[in-house]
Amino acid sequence: MTKEPFIHISRREDMTFARAVAIRLIGVLCSLVVCALVIFVITKLNPIEVYRAIFDGAVGTARRTWVTVRDSLILLCVAIGLTPAFRMRFWNIGAEGQILVGGCVTAAVMIYFGDALPGPLLLLVMVVASLAAGLIWGLIPAFFKANWNTNETLFTLMMNYVAMQIVTFCIVFWENPAGSNTVGIINSKSKVGWLPELFGLTYGWILVIVLLLTVGMFFYLRVSKQGYEIAVVGESENTARYVGISVRKVIMRTMAISGAICGLAGFILVSGSSHTISTSTAGGRGFTAIIVAWLSKFNTFTMILVSFFLVFMEKGALQIASQFKLNENASDVITGIILFFILGSEFFVRYQLKFRKKAVAQEVSK
Repeated sequence: MTKEPFIHISRREDMTFARAVAIRLIGVLCSLVVCALVIFVITKLNPIEVYRAIFDGAVGTARRTWVTVRDSLILLCVAIGLTPAFRMRFWNIGAEGQILVGGCVTAAVMIYFGDALPGPLLLLVMVVASLAAGLIWGLIPAFFKANWNTNETLFTLMMNYVAMQIVTFCIVFWENPAGSNTVGIINSKSKVGWLPELFGLTYGWILVIVLLLTVGMFFYLRVSKQGYEIAVVGESENTARYVGISVRKVIMRTMAISGAICGLAGFILVSGSSHTISTSTAGGRGFTAIIVAWLSKFNTFTMILVSFFLVFMEKGALQIASQFKLNENASDVITGIILFFILGSEFFVRYQLKFRKKAVAQEVSK
């Protein structure tokens, strides 16, 4: 006689929005309790003080707040770039490389054309160049995937390292000062090619650009014909071909868009944030953005909150290290615990656990 399982996992069919939000909130609250216990057991510190330090490090002053907002917007931009590819089930792990090539051509335009073009035209050329560079970097793996069904995960991942080598090669020619093996701040005196203030805000243009992308990508995926084609190809390529959709065309077009937006993030980093280029310009955002996209279920408005949360915790790490003389990885541990519970809550949103009565009775009888 076959023994029935004690727990049966089944997919939820009647999950309401309010109930899903409640499950996620419970997950966050549980994560904070566990984090508090971990902090106390390991460091003997007051968890409330540690949480307060994280808050202060991220938004304790006006400058810290704007830096947190700026980095959240840049991470959000990369996540938006990854969204159409992931929605199509094209696993674009190459955002790091696409950011780097976008930033590299932005730096090149600033260095070689900074004195030759008027400011607004220079910025326009930089934007177009970064979009084109990211687009090309995204099209290369898409071309091989569309024609020979290559593994896009490995292909895009390897493209990251190629991009790093290109940046390393360029740094040799752009060293400032000579022999430093760094580019230094580009146009530090004239600030030519730097994104100007908007409405009195240092990062005003970044805010406008990324929010426009957020709204545009949301409606592009939800209501446009191309967004529908992306969804169909993601569900089943055979179904897409059956209804007359050119899978090859959709793959190429979608990765062109994905790469271009990630390339634009490179422009934002170089022109609007760091004003330099190095192999660490992307700073792991291409990989962190994958978490943002998945946790948000490809909803660009939800990505705003997730991006801010991850950057918030990252900035809080510096304050923890300086105030309590702890390793910065302490904040990573806290972030990891919270993410674990958030991901766990997603499981309970989608599935439910059913305890078999017969199985319970058998266990009791034993």
